[in-house]
Amino acid sequence: MKSLNDIRKIAVLGAGTMGPGIAQTYAAGGYSVAVWTRSEATREKAKAALKSQLETFAQEGEIAAEDVEQIFQRVSFVTTVEEAVADADFVQETIVENRDAKKALYEQLAACVGPETILASNTSGMNIFEVVPEQLLPQQIICHWYAPPQLIPLVEVVKSEQAPQEYADTAVALLKKCGKTAVLMKKFIRGYIVNRLQQCLNREIFYLLDNGYCDAEAIDLAAKASFIPRACVLGLCKRADFGGLDMTANNYKNHSYTMPENGDEMPRTLAELVEAGNLGIKSGKGFYDYTGVDLDELKTKRDRQLFEVFRMEKKFLDDPV
Repeated sequence: MKSLNDIRKIAVLGAGTMGPGIAQTYAAGGYSVAVWTRSEATREKAKAALKSQLETFAQEGEIAAEDVEQIFQRVSFVTTVEEAVADADFVQETIVENRDAKKALYEQLAACVGPETILASNTSGMNIFEVVPEQLLPQQIICHWYAPPQLIPLVEVVKSEQAPQEYADTAVALLKKCGKTAVLMKKFIRGYIVNRLQQCLNREIFYLLDNGYCDAEAIDLAAKASFIPRACVLGLCKRADFGGLDMTANNYKNHSYTMPENGDEMPRTLAELVEAGNLGIKSGKGFYDYTGVDLDELKTKRDRQLFEVFRMEKKFLDDPV
């Protein structure tokens, strides 16, 4: 059975949005990483992204400038799944969120990985344990990352019912060694922890917007000036401890909050934005207008501010209240 000391090579399957950042994280942790993707164009784009991300980390003082090339060289880009997983001790799947595509990939993996190779999916929206071949379930776990994966510390980990607890524990230890904040879940639920919390927030956001209580800018400003920075210190459950659980109970008893009706339906504001083709920065407009904005420069600014926020947050995680 694989333990942390047994892991030498990691395969990352998929090199789109998440792949380069995940590969970077494992390579920076000292591991040999093989990245597979079908498309040559995607492969070349991933190489460029990896190099650029490493250079940004060096500029931010997160790694030494002389380590950029060394980390980059730990990552190889291969053209077949078989080559990627050959001698791999840990496989991180991060391909497109398409059930048929994932099913086909795992059927391919069933024919070319050993029984002790730990298989981890990054799936966000599906129950991967219903997709993979039954023979792989004893080695299947989920390591759910958040974008951009090289910056966001959190990875949620949960195992299949058939997999031993040791595989999940090994994944947590691996992620922590690579500098991530790994959270172990007791059992699987779609949406994990953070996506479920975010969906609850989305329900309220669109209720406020659809009913004209405020605009998007007001919501963002209110959130950034209140519970979001407070959560960096207290989280959510400990915040309730500090406020008093009797106060939280009174909010329920007094019905001070009522859940929006039809909260699972498509919000009008969201539907109108999508129908108009306003999809966010990818289209130049969303809640905000990005016309004339240099998007690469904007993303760089976002990343630099995230570096600053997560440096501060790490201090709080290392010395919690």
